[in-house]
Amino acid sequence: MNEKKAGFKPYLKLTFLIGFGFFTMGLMDPLYDTYVPIFLGKYVSSMTLVGFIMTLDNIFALFLIPLASVVSDRTNTSIGRRMPYIITLLPLTALFFGILPYAAGISLGALIALIFCLNLVKQSARGPVVALMPDIIPAEYRSEANGVINTMGGIASIVGTIGLARLMDIDLVLPILGRTKDRLPFPLAGLFVIIAVLFLFFFIKEKKQPEKTENEERVPILQSFKSVASQQDKSALYILISLFLWFLGYQGVLPFIGKYSVDVLKTSSGSAALAAGMVGIAYAIFAIPSGYVAHRVGRKKTIRTSLIVIAIITGVLFLHDPLTSGLSPSIRLFSFWLIMFVFGMFWVSVVTNSFPMLWQMASWGTMGVYTGLYYTASQAAAILAPVLTGAIIDMAGYRGIFLFCSVCMIAAFLVMGLVTSGEPDSKTR
Repeated sequence: MNEKKAGFKPYLKLTFLIGFGFFTMGLMDPLYDTYVPIFLGKYVSSMTLVGFIMTLDNIFALFLIPLASVVSDRTNTSIGRRMPYIITLLPLTALFFGILPYAAGISLGALIALIFCLNLVKQSARGPVVALMPDIIPAEYRSEANGVINTMGGIASIVGTIGLARLMDIDLVLPILGRTKDRLPFPLAGLFVIIAVLFLFFFIKEKKQPEKTENEERVPILQSFKSVASQQDKSALYILISLFLWFLGYQGVLPFIGKYSVDVLKTSSGSAALAAGMVGIAYAIFAIPSGYVAHRVGRKKTIRTSLIVIAIITGVLFLHDPLTSGLSPSIRLFSFWLIMFVFGMFWVSVVTNSFPMLWQMASWGTMGVYTGLYYTASQAAAILAPVLTGAIIDMAGYRGIFLFCSVCMIAAFLVMGLVTSGEPDSKTR
C-alpha cells in the first residue's frame, strides 16, 4: 500500500543509476557520427563509400542487438544476466572508441578495422544495457523510468556535441595520449564509459531469475521472434510496424537537416548542427514529463497524439521555406529552430513510451526478445530511410522529405490504433 502511494519516487535514484548505461551511448554516438566521416574523408573522396561505411553501425545493430538481447535473456550468473555483457563489452567499446582518432592517423585500413571492431562490441552491448531497466523497474513505472533514462541520453548528447566536441581544437602533448589535436574528446569519452560501467557494476544489483523460468524449454531465437508475430493479440506486431514507420520518417529527415540548413536557409556550417541540437535539447527537457503524462492519460493515447502533432509540424516545415522567403535570414533560421524544438518535444513522447508498451507485453524470459525486436524495426528503418529521402531530394528537392515524414507519421498513427494492450495497468505475461 505504501509502495502504491509512493509511486515512482522510490525507483528514481535506481533509474538514474541504470541511466549511466544510456549515458555512454548518448555520449559516443554524436561524436562518432560527426567526426568519423571527417576521418574517412582524409582517405576516401567518394561520399557514397563514406556513407556506406557509416551505415555499418546500423547494419551491425540490426543483427547484434536482437541476438545479444536474447542471449542475455538466457544467461544466469551470480552477478545477473545482463551484467556479464555490460562489464565486458562496454570497456572494450571504451577502448576502441578512445583510440579511434589514433587509428585514423595510421591508415585507412587501421581506421576501418577499428570501426568494425567498435561497432561489433558497441552494438552487442546495447541490447543488454537497454534490457537492464525493465528487468529491475516494475512494469507500471517504466514510462517514467524510460523518461529518466532518455533524459540522461539527451544530456550525454549535449555534453558530447557542445562540451567534448569543442576539445577537438585543443593542441597539447600529454603523457600516454600524445598529441591531442583532433583526438582528445575520444579518449575522454572512453574514460566516461569506464566510470559508467563501474557505477553500474557496484550500485546495480540485478533481480534473481524467478524459479519458474529456470526449467522452461529453450526456444530457438528465430522461433522466439516468430512467436511474437503469431500471437492471438497482435498488439506487439502492430507496435513494431508503427515504430518502423515513425523511425522511417524521423531517420529520413534528421540526417539531412544540417545540409538543408546550409543549402536552403543559408546558415554557416558551424551553425548547421543547431537544428538537430534543438531536437536534442527538447529531448532532454521533456523525456521525464512525457513518461508521467503517459502514466496519467495512457501510453497509446500519448503516442498517437504526438504522431499527429509531428505530422502537422512536418507539414509546417514543408511550407516553411516559401512562407518565410520574404523574411530576414535570421528570422527564417530562428523560426526553423523553434519548429525543430517543438518537433523534439513530441518526438520524445513517442520514443519514451513505445519501449515500455513492448516491455509490458513481455515476460521475464522474453524481455530481451522484445528489446531486440524494437531495435530490429528501428535499425531497419534507419538503414532504409536515408536512401529513400535522398532519392526524394534528388527528384523533388529538400522540402519533399518533410512531406514524406508527415505521411510516415500518419501511417504510424493509423496502425497504432489497432493496438489493444501495453498500458501501465495491463498484465504482463
